[in-house]
Amino acid sequence: MADHYEEFVQLGAEVLAISTDSVYSHKIFAQVSPSARKVQYPLLSDPTNEISKCYGAYNPETGSASRTTLIISPDGLIKFFCKYPRPVGRNVLEIIRVLQALRFSETTGLGAPAGWMPGQPGIQRDWNMVGRI
Repeated sequence: MADHYEEFVQLGAEVLAISTDSVYSHKIFAQVSPSARKVQYPLLSDPTNEISKCYGAYNPETGSASRTTLIISPDGLIKFFCKYPRPVGRNVLEIIRVLQALRFSETTGLGAPAGWMPGQPGIQRDWNMVGRI
């Protein structure tokens, strides 16, 4: 995420990272990890798992939160939700593509079909178009 932070900013997004680790763990992480030093956005601590539970990231069987990505609109609606399996890392470029597609749809009224990339045409968001593309 940190390597692509400027792309999120250019798209008008605010990035927050939330971890169930304590603020003390965050401090040590920032001191010893070269990748942590690149983080330019807030890293929030959720030691009680309340935020993780609210957003469906908490797993009561393991007592931990999974890597979960949400895109939340300015009016508070969840527009994108992805919970990653434990052994799988995020695809930050896909998160950016989804954010671009949401922005495209908001500004044009068109849908972004499967595999859509910026610069490609959209499709009419019409029930009669389902299955045509």
